[in-house]
Amino acid sequence: MKKLGYVKLTARPPHHAQNEHAVDAFKKGGFAAGLAKVKAILPKGTPIEVRFQDEAGVGQKNIITRRWARRGTRPSAPKDQRTKSAYIFGAICPELGKGAGLVLPFCNTDTMSLHLAEISLAVAPGLHAVVVMDQAGRHMAGKLYVLYNIRIVALAAKCPELNPVENIWQFMRDNWLSNRVFTSCETLWISAVKLGTSSSTSLGAS
Repeated sequence: MKKLGYVKLTARPPHHAQNEHAVDAFKKGGFAAGLAKVKAILPKGTPIEVRFQDEAGVGQKNIITRRWARRGTRPSAPKDQRTKSAYIFGAICPELGKGAGLVLPFCNTDTMSLHLAEISLAVAPGLHAVVVMDQAGRHMAGKLYVLYNIRIVALAAKCPELNPVENIWQFMRDNWLSNRVFTSCETLWISAVKLGTSSSTSLGAS
């Protein structure tokens, strides 16, 4: 398989109700159309930065991932059975190497509004942020508070694989968030904050 150019990758299952043509349609014109609508309502020449937003749950009951080990051995890893959790909210701008994130105890419309406020603070003066996110209820709710320097462009419905932030969550789980025990909810939050900061630093460096 390696000689044929194949490598073993983690699969991301598509949503069971996904339209099979939605991903291609969004890539070929859906995103450009959404961006054009935003530009049409902004003053001509307003510079735009595109950010991709998502949330990831981090819990004491984490997963065990593959580990480097000598052939013929069976490595072990700690596995907690408690259920305290937190949520990492992240929004990245790949072009500028910038990120804006929060770690919060809940994931709902109110905490999403807090994240949009954090993104707004991170947008340079004179710029406007286009925040690309999926169509989760908390993202599309009428009571979501969207600040003046932000516009939202929705991904195709039920197509989370279109969001590049998903790759960051997978990298964090594979390297930092798994195979460990968080002794308390406070430790969990502190660890998530440190990891989110490290990820933002890595993003800027790349």
